Amino acid sequence: MTVTIKDVAKRAGVSPSTVSRVLSGHPRISVETSRKVKSIMEEMGYHPNIMAKSLVSKTTNSICIILPKPAEELFSNLFFMELIRGIVTQASRSGYDVLISSGATEKEELEAVSRLLKGRRVDGAILLYSRKDDTVIDFLKNNGYPFVLVGRSDKYDDILSVDTDNLMAAYDATNHLISMGHKRIGFVSGPPNLIVSRDRLEGYRRAMEHNGLELKSEWIVEGEFLQDSGYRAMSFFMNLPSRPTALVVVDDIVSFGVLRGLSELNYSVPADLALVSFNNIPLAELSTPPISSIDIGIYHLGYTASQVLIQAIQKQNKEPGLTRRFIIPHRLIVRESSMLSPARSE
Repeated sequence: MTVTIKDVAKRAGVSPSTVSRVLSGHPRISVETSRKVKSIMEEMGYHPNIMAKSLVSKTTNSICIILPKPAEELFSNLFFMELIRGIVTQASRSGYDVLISSGATEKEELEAVSRLLKGRRVDGAILLYSRKDDTVIDFLKNNGYPFVLVGRSDKYDDILSVDTDNLMAAYDATNHLISMGHKRIGFVSGPPNLIVSRDRLEGYRRAMEHNGLELKSEWIVEGEFLQDSGYRAMSFFMNLPSRPTALVVVDDIVSFGVLRGLSELNYSVPADLALVSFNNIPLAELSTPPISSIDIGIYHLGYTASQVLIQAIQKQNKEPGLTRRFIIPHRLIVRESSMLSPARSE
């Protein structure tokens, strides 16, 4: 038999309204009464009706994560798994549940986030990607819904976002290869509509230009954040008349495809091609050879995004002048994939 508020109130010797106030954390309820009622709830196995509570409080104590692609694609990349782990950990500690929604297209994503927020099934949203002219961001901002972007918007300066300085991270990755003596450095990029791809490509370009090195259009290949993109890039790069001696690769998962492609073509890393990548997922250290990678603090990105969103939902960060963009520091982890100079490899 289901235990009700009236059952708890009767056992505790208080009114049902007092039990409701204990559940909502009402400041006028004494600590003694609150402890007594909560103890009886636990004894009786009472669980509050979340739907009924949300109708009264107009909150759900739930947030949603909007995935930019079908989940089966994203969950093959450990970056997203670690990012979501950070989000869920912080949300759980704050008493919030997490829903995950995705769409195969930007239109489907917009429909999903609209359905969740307009239907008051969640209190706010976290977006895991930033795109050029993003209609999902436009919808959230124009309707005043609490949301946090993991990344950077090229349209709005006043939205809440948590990001890495991807431009500087790519600059540092490229400079590392230059410091090892490489002059012919290529770049394996992600989709051009994603801000992270554009920022990392720009960081690579600036490092090359600042060091007076030649930039060739054929040394830049665009693709997806998938192994296959790195694999396909190798058949192109290694057949160039003047091929790079080193590569900056936009993502560790893409780097695994690079290694596979090079191995099938009978080239090795770093003897034939040095390599630096991004994200420093655990498998980067375990690959053959271990991959030099920019650690962007993936877990911290997710944890901070969740924390900032919940503060926004609770209206704790509305005051003018407070930080709107949070930057998580990055660091280069140097491993075997970038440790040979081109003089020794040619």
